[in-house]
Amino acid sequence: MARRALILVGGHRRIGLQYVNAAQRLGLCPITLSADPTQYDYLAAEGIEAIRVDTDNLDALIRECSRLRATYDIGGITSAEETVYATAGKLCRHFNLPGPNPESIERCCDKFAQRQLLAKAGVPIPAYRLAANATDVGSSAAEIGLPVIVKPTVGRGGMGVRLCRNLDEVAEHAAYLLGGKHIWRSSPRILVEEFAQGPEFAAHIMGNEVIGIEAGDSGPGPHFVFREFTYPAPLTDDEHERIADVSLSCLQALGLGWGPACIEFRWTKRGPVVIEVNPRLASGTCPQLVHLAYGVDLITEHIKLVIGDEQNLRRRHSHTAAARFLLPDRDGTLDWIDGDRQAAAVSGVAEVKLYFEPKTPIIRQGDYRDLIGHVIASSPNLAQTEAILRRAVDLINWSITPFPTLGEQVHSASPHEH
Repeated sequence: MARRALILVGGHRRIGLQYVNAAQRLGLCPITLSADPTQYDYLAAEGIEAIRVDTDNLDALIRECSRLRATYDIGGITSAEETVYATAGKLCRHFNLPGPNPESIERCCDKFAQRQLLAKAGVPIPAYRLAANATDVGSSAAEIGLPVIVKPTVGRGGMGVRLCRNLDEVAEHAAYLLGGKHIWRSSPRILVEEFAQGPEFAAHIMGNEVIGIEAGDSGPGPHFVFREFTYPAPLTDDEHERIADVSLSCLQALGLGWGPACIEFRWTKRGPVVIEVNPRLASGTCPQLVHLAYGVDLITEHIKLVIGDEQNLRRRHSHTAAARFLLPDRDGTLDWIDGDRQAAAVSGVAEVKLYFEPKTPIIRQGDYRDLIGHVIASSPNLAQTEAILRRAVDLINWSITPFPTLGEQVHSASPHEH
């Protein structure tokens, strides 16, 4: 009898291993299709079958899956990676397997198309304009009123997103985005948005069910790099209900409602305003935090949906879980980083993870790539979880030596120095 396989299109540096492990626990053989399997350390470390294939080429993926069907019973196809999630949906459709609507995913990944659909449905969103060039960006910002957010229409992880408080900053960021430094995944189009001010929240959804709402803190700007996530968010029942209701309106407006989604909000003077709908599972620490807070394993439940098994989204307990991210305060070479073992030994700490080895160059980009590690903690209440996090994070130290300036480089190269 052929082994039942789960095909994973692309890998994922943060949650790819969790998908692989969850598949194995469900008795599946995980197989990763990737343009470059070597970029995912866990594949070789865990002995996971990985096949090199262009994940942007649907025909090549169909051929590879057809070839695998000669050896395996393909139970399902999915992805942990946003850039190929719609492609995974197209593969599911081709092989008549359960999966998301690829057209809905693609529309949602275009932030301008997403905004248009949400506005048409009456969902509360920031004022916005689409701009194709620097002149458009400046006039859009003046129309909306400063401060504004300027960002690419297609992107993830905060890449290219900036808060601009005056027209000089608007012009500067437009020049950066259009000047060849930003890597575009599609033709250059820029979204200019009103800056919705207020506390940050995110709803994590499976199907049409809001599993949990987190509170987030991404700092004061001009870039938005998350510093902390907390579950459950400290909301009243009424506030929770309002976010849940708007979340379900988003799914309806965008043709979603199959599988996972993550919706980001800010609570403004007019209540919850939708910042972004992500038509996929939130990556990073979020699946782990939901598991610690509620006992619901979103990755396992996603795979069950993909292979046609019955899900169990019932909460098993209610704890407080939080993640604190480690952020460098300067660019330079990471000389050393330690204290992670002592931090991991603190009672209540669930995980300590460092993303970089010593001697790595650190160049802050103003997005998710700036993070150098995280600490996750869980306890029965918020005050206790915050205390555990503080204690653990205080044990981790590092040193970054700034890169030498041009003057220092010339000076150190002088043959007359002793």
